[in-house]
Amino acid sequence: MATKPPGNDITSALPAPEPSPGTAIVSSDTVANPGLPGEHVRVTDLDPKEEKKAERRIALFFSLSIIGSVIAAVSYVIFPIIPGDMASVRANNMFVGLGAAIGLLGVGIGAVHWAKSLMHGHELVEERHPTRGSEETRQTAVEMFTQANKESGFTRRSLVRNTLIGALVATPIPAVALFRDLAPAADPIAKMKETMWAKGVRLTKDPSGVPIKASEVTIGSAFQVIPEGLAELEHHRLEEKAKAAVLLMRLPVEDLVEKPERASWSYQGIVAYSKICTHVGCPVALYEQQTHHLLCPCHQSEFDVSNHCEVIFGPAARPLPQLPITVDAQGYLVAQSDFTEPVGPSFWEREL
Repeated sequence: MATKPPGNDITSALPAPEPSPGTAIVSSDTVANPGLPGEHVRVTDLDPKEEKKAERRIALFFSLSIIGSVIAAVSYVIFPIIPGDMASVRANNMFVGLGAAIGLLGVGIGAVHWAKSLMHGHELVEERHPTRGSEETRQTAVEMFTQANKESGFTRRSLVRNTLIGALVATPIPAVALFRDLAPAADPIAKMKETMWAKGVRLTKDPSGVPIKASEVTIGSAFQVIPEGLAELEHHRLEEKAKAAVLLMRLPVEDLVEKPERASWSYQGIVAYSKICTHVGCPVALYEQQTHHLLCPCHQSEFDVSNHCEVIFGPAARPLPQLPITVDAQGYLVAQSDFTEPVGPSFWEREL
């Protein structure tokens, strides 16, 4: 489209009759047509009945979009994903994906059909101004927007407008349902403080689930332990195992720094600490027997086991939580209680 010579007004070229090849038509406002055909006349422009049919079809697509969005959200609840059950995963993906596809396709196809069948397609020529235009230019621009609104029929076609608004409102519903489910159902601090450890629960080896006697833990040894019964849980609840994972070590009693409030939390030099690093939750897995240090391989946070796993190096914000332990009548190591503070990353401290 050729541009108009410099001036202070913004005009639109009226639809021109279809020219013969190679012929340029110049309108009365000096905008030259480089040989493009005139505006295509559609059946909806000529027949009011066809126009109404097109309007109903568009509203139908927008209504299907609303239905699809609702189906996706409802399917996410009706077909939950069960850990270890691939059939539930397939059903969830199929129905949620089908609903979301209908929702997006409905609003997309409806918008395209609206533009092609009901909105006018006049050729416009607009001069761009680096500064504020004159009052005449601004008034012309307002008139153009008003004319565009009239030609689109957005305010006049209430059926199309209302179903479009409904489709746009319903489209985010599946995303809201999916992302809302990622949020914790309760206070995250409380959930981090609650693990499967409780008074009398035996410490067992991971992954065999064999209980550990105090006599089996020698000085310098280290075990990864989990609560008794966790290894046999259906679907192997990894989130519970992650919170409850503990490192068990035995040090010479004289090497332990005693705190009066934790004097009974260990048993003959045997101590148990959460395996989850208090920085970003990586597994603390490297134990240095000679120095009694625990090292997190992710960001090199280092903890002193002999001094209640205080942080001696790295970005961790607090010591590893200690699990109070003792022995039962058979000599097996058992927990005295759950952890007394949240396990894992220290995000919650920044909110206090």
